[in-house]
Amino acid sequence: MKRLSILGSTGSIGRQCLNVVESLPGRFAVVGLAAGANVELVAEQVKAHRPQVVSVANAEGATRLAERLRAMGVQPLPEIQHGAAGIEAVATHPDAEMVLSAAVGVVGLPATYAAVKCGKQIALANKEVLVAAGELVTAAAREKNVELLPVDSEHNAIHQCLRGGERKEVKRLVLTASGGPFRKTPLAQLEKVTPEQALAHPNWRMGNRITVDSATMMNKGFEVIEAHWLFGMERGQIDVVIHPQSTVHSMVEFVDGSILAQLGPTDMRVPIQYALTYPERVAANGWSFDWAQMKRLDFAKPSTRRYPCLRLAREALRKGGALPCALNAADEVAVAAFLERRLSFPGIAAVVEDVLEKMPRMKLARMEDVLAADREARRLAQEAVTRRSLQATAAGV
Repeated sequence: MKRLSILGSTGSIGRQCLNVVESLPGRFAVVGLAAGANVELVAEQVKAHRPQVVSVANAEGATRLAERLRAMGVQPLPEIQHGAAGIEAVATHPDAEMVLSAAVGVVGLPATYAAVKCGKQIALANKEVLVAAGELVTAAAREKNVELLPVDSEHNAIHQCLRGGERKEVKRLVLTASGGPFRKTPLAQLEKVTPEQALAHPNWRMGNRITVDSATMMNKGFEVIEAHWLFGMERGQIDVVIHPQSTVHSMVEFVDGSILAQLGPTDMRVPIQYALTYPERVAANGWSFDWAQMKRLDFAKPSTRRYPCLRLAREALRKGGALPCALNAADEVAVAAFLERRLSFPGIAAVVEDVLEKMPRMKLARMEDVLAADREARRLAQEAVTRRSLQATAAGV
């Protein structure tokens, strides 16, 4: 029985991970759960899975959780912690063999890094870990002989395809992208795009930020950076193609011209189960691919005019240092402002570009350096959002 800690248990990936655990009785034990402010949901998860330790966002939430669990008749109570120390306690619990890193935002980064340094196996669904601190985290993983098992459908697909050959035989990786809901929207109309429209992803059920990142294709830029660190490939060996059907989750082209592609249903439980049960393949319990739905497979090259965030991500990877970290932080601030209607949809890329131009050059030698760069990028991004908002108000937009 594999013992799991889950960071971000009440988020989309965390909930689906627990669904996988429940679908495979006897294979997993949940040691720890780390959540945010959704005390009601994490209380239900604690009752169902009886972890040894659970963490929530703050002290008030910890008190409410204890009260809620007593009212539900949960005895004995698990160890209840909160904040950064709490999520790290879940990630590094001595009984946990594998940590699913799915906490949204940079909050999960130090805890995941600590888990790697403790030698835990990592199922990685948190983009910030490798985008913001790829060099630091992968160096620690090599030192501790820890494998980072990708949960993102694209990297998970590449991980599966790479099992078909040796790394020296790989010519390039091809990440597929749906193109989001604005793939065919006239460029002039993007200024009027609403949060509701951006959140209407054509294929996947995801959280708000990643859904908007899919619409801007910043998520694909992040994935290029992640693929560089996960698979040790150079920037020029990582391509992106638009594939509206999201049937082919990604591909690997080998030096002899052969291409291996991984196909599957648009259901995140598939890559989650793959990561949790690796290196085994375990029969799925409730999801399968519907071949009758596959009428066609389309592919196209993404336009950087339509998707400038993809260009910005490649530039950040090329320049390195603190820029990938700044890219992530600025995007998070900009997306939040867009969802709050304080920034236009094209304004997301504009804010990110502004931050990358102003971000000080620095080397990220320690986790403290990463967090400092993250804070500075957020400060610059907030300034850029405010400036653009004032300009829009002055222009009567």
